[in-house]
Amino acid sequence: MPPLEDIIADITSGDLTREESAALAFGRLELADSLPALSTLLENEDSEVRWWATRALAELPAEAAADLVAQALRDENNAVRQCAALVAREQPSKAAIRALVTLLNNENRLLARLAADALIASGEDATLELIDVLEKQEGAAQVEAARALAHIGDTRAIGPLFRALDTESTMVEHWANEGLDRMGLGMRFFSPGG
Repeated sequence: MPPLEDIIADITSGDLTREESAALAFGRLELADSLPALSTLLENEDSEVRWWATRALAELPAEAAADLVAQALRDENNAVRQCAALVAREQPSKAAIRALVTLLNNENRLLARLAADALIASGEDATLELIDVLEKQEGAAQVEAARALAHIGDTRAIGPLFRALDTESTMVEHWANEGLDRMGLGMRFFSPGG
């Protein structure tokens, strides 16, 4: 195992092979060494270094990395936040939920979709935050919240999903129907033959 100084040199090298190798190496370090080093790297002025530090968080145990993942979700750079959302999807934690919810309305739709996917992976822990978005926001954030609630399937969302059927957004209505269908409560209104 290379010393920590060498791993840091590799992850800041600008060489993709060395950077990936260093990201993997962080997962083999003691947490007492890896967490402070990654915390420092997440403050680096170079967004590429912050991206690789975020990538390295995926190699740590979810609970240990949770606060740093939440920090990366608040980064100013979209690529860093996208990477953090992917890590949060693979390693769900309560610590990341609030930061993920704030990304649902991001103008970068890929980032918003990745955040919603991470919230889906968080499961019922994210339900109340998602209900709040569904009921109080509009537009893309509301669509992503409805989609996430449909996939999670928490019965606490039944009332909000029923109310969302009356929204003007066809996408919100679609995901509300989908969620209710998945919970066995969907309703289809049609008149065969007119």
